[in-house]
Amino acid sequence: MDKKRLYRTEGGYKMLCGVCGGLAEYFDIDPTLVRVGWVIASLCTFSVGFWAYLACAVIMPKKSDVYPGC
Repeated sequence: MDKKRLYRTEGGYKMLCGVCGGLAEYFDIDPTLVRVGWVIASLCTFSVGFWAYLACAVIMPKKSDVYPGC
């Protein structure tokens, strides 16, 4: 069984850093829903969502680093 890995996307699902696209692929949901949820979290929780996104963008590896050749 192949283990799922969390990563930032590259290409079509990437808008800023690819964090929301990577989360959407990991949980198998639409990336737009993740982006809308992240914006709501950023606006409602006094920018905690922004800092969480920034931390994820720095910490999460790119898809090409996790799966070379894909």
